[in-house]
Amino acid sequence: MSDLPKGWTEEKLTELCRPKQWKVISAAELTNTGYVVYGANGKIGFYSSYTHETPTLMITCRGATCGNLHVSEPRSYINGNAMALDNLAEQATSTSYLRYMLQARGLTDAITGSAQPQITRQSLSQVSIRLAPLTEQTRITQKLDELLAIAASLKARVDAIPALLKRFRQSVLAAAVSGRLTENWRTGDVHSANEDIHWIETPLKVLGELARGKSKHRPRNDKRLFGDKYPFIQTGQISNSTGRINNTNIFYSDFGLAQSRLFPKDTLCITIAANIADTAVLGIEACFPDSIVGFIANNEKCSTQFVKYLIDINKKKIEALAPATAQKNINLKVLSELAFPMPPLDEQKEIVRRVEQLVAFADQLEVKVSSAKKRIDHITQSILAKAFRGELVPQDPNDEPASVLLERIKAQRAAAPKAKRGRKASA
Repeated sequence: MSDLPKGWTEEKLTELCRPKQWKVISAAELTNTGYVVYGANGKIGFYSSYTHETPTLMITCRGATCGNLHVSEPRSYINGNAMALDNLAEQATSTSYLRYMLQARGLTDAITGSAQPQITRQSLSQVSIRLAPLTEQTRITQKLDELLAIAASLKARVDAIPALLKRFRQSVLAAAVSGRLTENWRTGDVHSANEDIHWIETPLKVLGELARGKSKHRPRNDKRLFGDKYPFIQTGQISNSTGRINNTNIFYSDFGLAQSRLFPKDTLCITIAANIADTAVLGIEACFPDSIVGFIANNEKCSTQFVKYLIDINKKKIEALAPATAQKNINLKVLSELAFPMPPLDEQKEIVRRVEQLVAFADQLEVKVSSAKKRIDHITQSILAKAFRGELVPQDPNDEPASVLLERIKAQRAAAPKAKRGRKASA
């Protein structure tokens, strides 16, 4: 304990708190409790047999969020994945101080199990915490409340930016395919005053070749189909891409290629089953199954990337064309008959240039946002660490040492008469 600030002490958590786990029972068993809990859709079906009258420190004790901390609302019912830390030493510490202390310390060393992580009362008995003098605790929690509220406000603002950027990208695409993005370009010095530029409604089948992918062999997981020669992509890779596919981890063999088709680089891939109208442009030659349509643009009529924008912005309309069946899909004929307003090729290229420029700007902002999130998280942990090194607020030599306070509390408990246990009332 040599690194403890003056007046501080280290104490086992279970000397200050009693961990209490919830037992979940049915609503029928709670008819005489006097508590009724309602959810969004009426009465909740299951309740806990234990209720706290006051805000209490909770620990998630099972699952992926094991070790998370939360202060409950008064008179809360919590399910069996939570554990309450009843404060036995209210004269020595507060719920707020304990929460901040455990947040700074972390509870990874109290988590047991791998398949199902959990925290038990036994594992908590090994956890020690740093206890400052009581008046210093008050100063620490007040300062942490102030600083962490600022950090939380910053985090909330930063967390809202990705949604704004998503809307920005959608707005850019909407402006691109409606002609608003290049309105000044059409009327500027690039064109003569007499030049009349029209956007013409044109079906996809006129703009290039549309063909479904091929994977005729059955079963489709036949090992002979696969090797290391010809890239093979599936709908999931398109759905999860950022718009362009430059690599894959699945390849066809010569046997696989013989029953499929190798589509050229710059083919626009359009999913027609499951997630309908997801798109990605091939940055490589690749094969794909018949749940994907490949659009190979006629470069004298259209830009592949501009056609991608058209599909992306009209995704919901295309999805609506699918029959209402268990496995929704659209066929090649429906897709090929889709018609969109098409500007001249030079304007398409200008639109693509402007969209890529604006999207690149949004991508740069997103990287900065991600970095800002990490910095805020780091600042939060740094503030907490500083607090429990005794460096966040000034120390007062007149503060009663925590060890002296604890000894007095223990002595008072020992001197207090033991409460008699009465008999249970008969039913």
